[in-house]
Amino acid sequence: MITNLFYMSGYGTYVWSAFIFTFFSFSILYLVIRVQYVREKNKFISKFGALDPKKAEIAKSQNINREILSTN
Repeated sequence: MITNLFYMSGYGTYVWSAFIFTFFSFSILYLVIRVQYVREKNKFISKFGALDPKKAEIAKSQNINREILSTN
């Protein structure tokens, strides 16, 4: 019964290799995106993390920033 799952009438080699390749590709893609996200987050925090509340309110009131924030 379990061998039928792996063998799949002769197509198991293709199916399982495609599954493994897809899983491996998605895992690598996830790791790359996660590393880039952490890197960009750290850059943002180092550049804008120390904004005082007065500067933050000025930034929110600017027209271009309102357009950017409204799309989220």
